[in-house]
Amino acid sequence: MCVGFEVWAIIIKIKTSKFLKHLISQVQWSGIYNKGLSNYCLSCCVNTLLQTLSATWELADLLDKWDTAGVRMEGRNVPLHLKGVLTAMRSEILQPAPHQDFLHCLDKNRVRLNVQHDADEVFLFILNSMLQQMNDKPLALEIQNLYKISVETQLQCLECSSLQTQSSYLLSMPLHIKEDHDSLEDCLTSFFEHQELWGINSCFCPKCEMKTPSKQGFKLLSLPQILCVNLKRARNSRFGTQKLNCKVTFPERFDFSDAVKEAFSSNSALTGHKYTLYAVVVHSGSAMCGHYTAYVRHRMDQRWYYADDSHVKQVDTAYMLMYRRDASETTVQLSDGIVA
Repeated sequence: MCVGFEVWAIIIKIKTSKFLKHLISQVQWSGIYNKGLSNYCLSCCVNTLLQTLSATWELADLLDKWDTAGVRMEGRNVPLHLKGVLTAMRSEILQPAPHQDFLHCLDKNRVRLNVQHDADEVFLFILNSMLQQMNDKPLALEIQNLYKISVETQLQCLECSSLQTQSSYLLSMPLHIKEDHDSLEDCLTSFFEHQELWGINSCFCPKCEMKTPSKQGFKLLSLPQILCVNLKRARNSRFGTQKLNCKVTFPERFDFSDAVKEAFSSNSALTGHKYTLYAVVVHSGSAMCGHYTAYVRHRMDQRWYYADDSHVKQVDTAYMLMYRRDASETTVQLSDGIVA
């Protein structure tokens, strides 16, 4: 099922009521209000990410455990300001959440105001800031582990068949889409397909002691509790950067092991494969100029809500998908590595 059609049906109903349209920026979630965020200095990208991070209650719960007494670099500390704005978004005060301090904090960290940003790049910057700027390193690692996708890179020489492996991790899964109709399952299958490297792309083989044609691919070692999928729509051409506006369907619930049976490494011990969609980042416009909005799922009633700066509009093209592993599923972290 394509989630976008279901969400649009809910928006139509909301748009018919002026009262509900007013509440779109401050939806009541389990007795507290999830507030709208004003567009300040082209902040729609950050606003959308804040809505999805607010819907990720696991992150907010961990930040609530952080003792911030004595934290230095208050004006430049991204996780400190993130904790503050997420707390304000959950408060019962009926007014827009104050997020300008967070935006200025990002600006001091070179995520500039009055500049259109890529949502995935800002998302990864925020997550990496946890390890760099939090004084509670175990808690920072716990936050990062919410999103950590442990993978094994495999490089096989096509001359001698020797195999080299290296463990690393991703915080979001970048999936390239095609120009015709795509599905999330098709994109995942393409991501885990092996690619042959020839000519100038050949890699050094220690056994052959020279560059040889190779076959490269990825295998999963472990899956995270929060799976973030980045649909790569930008393409470079002689006319500049173009955006692919083709349709991509994605399910509300899926089992990773059913979607991509060949994705798992023989060294993995995975037992948590089932995910439920809870947030969608939407981008409308061109590759160089556009607008971000988000759909987020209510924690208690499981209904979808649309978050925009001040108005409601039809969903355009999905950009990032965030899946939460089902509560009954568990997994084991097997390896650490370098963020990609």
